[in-house]
Amino acid sequence: MRSLVARPGSVVSRGKLAGAASLFTMEIRSRLKRYLVAGLLVVTPLWGTFLILKALFFSLEGVLGNLLLTYTPYYIPGLGIVALFLLLVSVGMIATNIFGRKLVALWENVLARVPVVKTIYQVIKAVVDTLSIQNRDQFSRVVLIEFPRKGHYSIAFVTGITKGEIQQITTERLINVYVPTTPNPTSGYFLFVPENEIIPLTMSVEDGMKMVVSGGMYTPPNTGEPVPTAAGDRR
Repeated sequence: MRSLVARPGSVVSRGKLAGAASLFTMEIRSRLKRYLVAGLLVVTPLWGTFLILKALFFSLEGVLGNLLLTYTPYYIPGLGIVALFLLLVSVGMIATNIFGRKLVALWENVLARVPVVKTIYQVIKAVVDTLSIQNRDQFSRVVLIEFPRKGHYSIAFVTGITKGEIQQITTERLINVYVPTTPNPTSGYFLFVPENEIIPLTMSVEDGMKMVVSGGMYTPPNTGEPVPTAAGDRR
């Protein structure tokens, strides 16, 4: 007669298999979540830019085309592309001078008072700002520093070696770092941090920016590549 009592070894084996399967499932979910966030950070600004430019192109094409057909018997296909180019250049010229910057700031203050529009505008602006600064040369590498107080750590970007009067009046070798804020990385803090208090990271500047903008929901994988020392940042 077969015994109805299960063997201890089989129960342990099943338990190990169940535990391994659970860990595997959690790892898969974690990776899918990380890849989803990374994909959104890449696709969203590209798709948003495409939709905006597409809408502007067809709007300008339609308006200019109707005007030409109203007053002349001629219509030039693709006129919207030329108009869009001229529009973007004109807006850029206005936005880069003092008067234009004041107009942009006034416009942003107006949008900040509208509840739904405020949220949408801030998200899109944060993504665009991230793309515009994440590849700049002044951000040489990503580091970790204790900020805003001892025991709390923040992502920071090295911008160079401290020189001049500030370095001369200090006893320690200082590094220039920029600590961006979340979710808008264009605002932040510029700090002079002693070199021995900086913790180097292997992640790229792009991955560091994604982590800041996502509020930690995106975590780049550890590449294991050697981290350059501060001595290599001299400019």
